[in-house]
Amino acid sequence: MSNRPPHLEPEGLEHLEEEVDHILGEEYEHKPVPANARRSMFSVALVWAGFPMIITGAMTGSVLVLGMGFAAALKAMIIGNLIMFAYVGALGLLGTKRGMNFALMASIVFGRKGYIFASGLLSTLLLGWYAVQTGITGALISGTYAQNYILMTVIAGVLYIGITFVGVRGLHLIGFISVPLFVVLGLWVAFDAASTTTWDAIYTYAGNNGIASMSMGVGLTVVIALFIDAGTVTADFNRWAADGKSSLVATFSAFPVANLVAMLVGGVMTAALAVPDANPFGADNMFGYMNAKQITWLSVLAFLFLYINLGSVCAHCLYNAATGWSRILRSHMRLWAILLGAIGIIVAAGNVWAFFIEWLSLLGILVPPIGAIILVDQYVVRKDSDIDADWRGSAFVAWICGSVVAFIVETSAPEWSTAISAAIVGGVVYYGISLATQAKTKTVS
Repeated sequence: MSNRPPHLEPEGLEHLEEEVDHILGEEYEHKPVPANARRSMFSVALVWAGFPMIITGAMTGSVLVLGMGFAAALKAMIIGNLIMFAYVGALGLLGTKRGMNFALMASIVFGRKGYIFASGLLSTLLLGWYAVQTGITGALISGTYAQNYILMTVIAGVLYIGITFVGVRGLHLIGFISVPLFVVLGLWVAFDAASTTTWDAIYTYAGNNGIASMSMGVGLTVVIALFIDAGTVTADFNRWAADGKSSLVATFSAFPVANLVAMLVGGVMTAALAVPDANPFGADNMFGYMNAKQITWLSVLAFLFLYINLGSVCAHCLYNAATGWSRILRSHMRLWAILLGAIGIIVAAGNVWAFFIEWLSLLGILVPPIGAIILVDQYVVRKDSDIDADWRGSAFVAWICGSVVAFIVETSAPEWSTAISAAIVGGVVYYGISLATQAKTKTVS
């Protein structure tokens, strides 16, 4: 019998969902993952490593090197990924300890009703991220092989929905294929491109046309914002880890390892080739580099690689989105994977991927305060607390303050990091409100 709360799904559909759960395994949308359902360290690490080790990460590395020059971009990549390890690792440990997904954790901090805003926002942003990546798949395939963009996008989206439908096992399997494939092809691209010049020339590459136009603050925001949404909902993945060590190893496999490798592949290639006015989202990326060799077997491999690699990140994002919305609507992850996936395909067909950088800016403003507030609440203010209110106003006030400051930084102080500013202000404000509230309570009593 299902342990999910009552919902409005027809009885026949509910029975079908239970049968699918029996075959593919339960996803625990509405309760903690029990100890006997936890997965091995290797499995959870593969789930995480398969998320950021993607061609979009290589494109981001190219964007950073074009805007900052290689040396400064390398510094931003390393610092940003270490920050992500600390942030995602700490949130992941909370998910592992309690076995809860992000929506359940957010219910403790924002309230049993208030969590809908945090979880709904992140789930929607991740659906948008799914649409962006699906659109990039269709655009690269159609542009390279002269295929219909909409058809290629729909095919990609349907395949990615299928992976997500399998659940966390599907994420494990796609990571098992995608990670080694990226390592082999990515390192080949980086070293093959580097062979056309010297490593000194790569390191001293000054940026697009010799101009470094991106500040360190913006660079850090780009690195952090690339996975800040998925990193904040890390409990969706780390709740499957058997213990804290497994959780941290899994996080480390993603940040800094997988994410840094992906960014460096793109960064090294871009600095080595030094193409004037390079377009990483066009032909100036590792996919375009492989096809430019005009070797039939390599082009076929590049075609398969693109679908598999971006299929990994798309399935992860859709899994997060479906897990969040299924909790909010008291429904089932697999049902919402299909429904949200279909919506994402429609959005992707509208070329939403073209707003990639603007998307990262939005994430850097809205998302970091959420994670910072959860960390302060669960590690400092209210350790091991449970859901005890419908709404927790202090969390929302801190969230608003963090995002407002981040918006000011984004528009008026580009030399600072939007994402870091948002997290620090959100966490500090929440801590301050909590101390003031505790002091007032003691005075009254």
